[in-house]
Amino acid sequence: MNLNLFDAEPAPATGNSREQLGAGAFVLRGFALPYADALLPALKAVLRQAPFRHMVTPGGFRMSVGLSSCGALGWTSDRRGYRYTPIDPDSGLQWPAMPEIFMRLAQAAAAEAGFADFVPDACLINRYEAGSRLSLHQDRNERDLTAPVVSVSLGIPAMFQFGGNERGGPKRRVPLFHGDVVVWGGEDRLRYHAVLPLKPGHHPATGEVRINITFRKAG
Repeated sequence: MNLNLFDAEPAPATGNSREQLGAGAFVLRGFALPYADALLPALKAVLRQAPFRHMVTPGGFRMSVGLSSCGALGWTSDRRGYRYTPIDPDSGLQWPAMPEIFMRLAQAAAAEAGFADFVPDACLINRYEAGSRLSLHQDRNERDLTAPVVSVSLGIPAMFQFGGNERGGPKRRVPLFHGDVVVWGGEDRLRYHAVLPLKPGHHPATGEVRINITFRKAG
């Protein structure tokens, strides 16, 4: 994968604006772009210590999305279930520390969406290739559900699906582009969401993949 993540201009028609998806849910268009130069070496360092891997679901299926983590807690999945752990099961070591620039971006985006004093302890890094998807789910394994979720999109576009508090309720499709950040919390914290199968594409920053960096208060 080409990790020149931030060499490209933002995607057309995104701009630097805030789009409201709910009382506590927003898309911050292009918000991550000013952090570009510092994010790149930090991301490379994390991935050197904890490379992407394809985890197995409790049902025994291989996930299509490549995953890594940094911070005090990382996300793991196997036949025993989904959970956070301080240890990378591949290396047997602690997950890499969360880079300062990651924390700064997460806190700035949360504050922009109205969530001050956000201090994430878990950062999930996902790599999507053509055909990869993330099925409809709630983020409810975190102990602190008063804190928001902050999700950063890099690379080729993705279609984010944002529903309600019931799995079968209506869902909104939200296109996400390089540099966009989605924040949801408060009464929207447990809304169902998904990433639809990624269409083939190419972005000068990431080649043929999308990178998603998601911040949470898990412990």
